[in-house]
Formats: sequence, structure tokens, C-alpha cells
Amino acid sequence: MHRGDVNAFDLSETKLLSRAPLPRSYTNYIGRQVFRFLLTVQGLGAFALITLGVCLRKFRAAPQVIHPLMRQEIARCGSRLLPMFLFIALALGLLVIGQTVSALARVGAMQWLGSIMVIAVVRELGPLLAALLVLARVGTANVVELGTARALGEVEALEALGIDPVHYLVVPRVVGMALGMFALTVYLILGSLVSGYLWAFLQDVPLLPGDYFSQLAASLTYLDFVLLALKTCAFGFIIAVVTCYHGLAQPLQLDEISRATVRAMAQSIVACVLIDALFIIVYLTVV
Repeated sequence: MHRGDVNAFDLSETKLLSRAPLPRSYTNYIGRQVFRFLLTVQGLGAFALITLGVCLRKFRAAPQVIHPLMRQEIARCGSRLLPMFLFIALALGLLVIGQTVSALARVGAMQWLGSIMVIAVVRELGPLLAALLVLARVGTANVVELGTARALGEVEALEALGIDPVHYLVVPRVVGMALGMFALTVYLILGSLVSGYLWAFLQDVPLLPGDYFSQLAASLTYLDFVLLALKTCAFGFIIAVVTCYHGLAQPLQLDEISRATVRAMAQSIVACVLIDALFIIVYLTVV
């Protein structure tokens, strides 16, 4: 990726719109916001396509350099966050599963336990909560690290050395976050299901472990596993692309990094919610 490619994503139009004086009418204000939104979508889409192109075109390029960076990103997005995710799984089991099991036992509707757990935890809460946690811990770090590198001229130095900044800085983060997101979501869901039964057991709910897990297994289908993998990898990909875009693809100054981080957080959350809505439509259409 050459200097012209990086500068192609400069958001001078968006910055100009954000710094312009407030319009005098609501229609002008709405039009400006819609125009800014379209510019952002265009920039993110182009950056995502370039990242995919670099991933495919340079998949086997410089493996002795890129593969260690990928493993480092997988560790940062995966194993290093595991203690926090186990704590969140314990809390999620208490707040959702333990109370749900107790409520179903009081009304005599235990036959719906498996379906409720699959819909609430496996399909929705688990992947979305994992995405928000990874965004808060790793996504913000991406914006700060890449924004600082761009502001200090490190990206231009890589280009001067003939190193593609997207291949060196973005691709390992995209691959590492997608794989780490999938692994952490699996751990979060499993920990929540197990801790939920433990909380229900402490409340003297008359439910045997075999009955509990057999209901969960009967409610799961192969489609749940396939869509769970696709959804979590999509969350990781879009978070990495949005955060790297706001850190790398804009000419930032040091005092602008905090604002870029806020924008990346907001846009990543919106993108994850839209992706989740898309998968809900797929669930409702296929099942």
C-alpha cells in the first residue's frame, strides 16, 4: 500500500463538515449528517475491501514476520482476556440463566428451558457481549496505537522502506481479532451455561444436570454452530476494520486520537448491532 493509497482514505470532507458552522434549518442539518454517514460508509467499505484484497493477495508473503504478529494478536484478543471473560460468564450465568431456571421451575415450564437458553445466550447475548468486551479492551488500543503511529510518521517510514502498512499493521489485527473473538465467545457461552446451573443448584431448583444439558443439546442444531462461528468472526472482522480505519487511514494529530477513538467505538457498536440484526433475519428465515 503506497502513500497514495493511504491518502485516499483521508476524511478531509468529513472533517470539513464536522467543523463547519451549524446549519440554520433542520433539513440542512439532517442532510449534512446523512452526507457524513455516506462518506464514512464509503471509506469503511473501501478500507475493508483493500484489507481483504491484501489478505488474499499476500497470504503467503513474509510468513516469518506476519505469522508471529498474528499469534501475538490472537493472544491479545484471546488468552489475555480469558480471566475477564470467565468472570463475565459467572455473572451472566447468575443474572440470566440462574434466574430463568428458577422462574421456569416456579411456573412449571421447565420444558422450555433449552430453547430459551439457546436463543438468549448462544445466539444473542454471548456473541454480542463478547464483541463489546473485545471492542472496549482491544479495539480502543488499535485506534490509539495506529493513530499514534500515523501522527508520529511511522506509517510513512514503513512506506519508505517498501513495507505495506495494511499487510504489516492491519492484517494481523483482523485475523487475530476474528479468531480470538470466536474462541472467547465459546468460552463465555460454556462458562455461562455451567455457572447458570450452579446458581440454580444453589437455589434448590429440582433439576438434574443430565436433564439440564440434555435440553440444551436437544435445542441446538448444526445451524447454531455454523452461524455462531460466522457471527463471531464477522464481529471480530468489522471491529478490527473500523478501529484500524480510524487509527491508520486518517492523517491524525496526537490531540485528535481521543476523538477518533470515540468515533471508532460508536461506529463499531452500530456495525455489530446491524450484523446481529442480519443474523436474526437469517435465523428467522431458515429455522
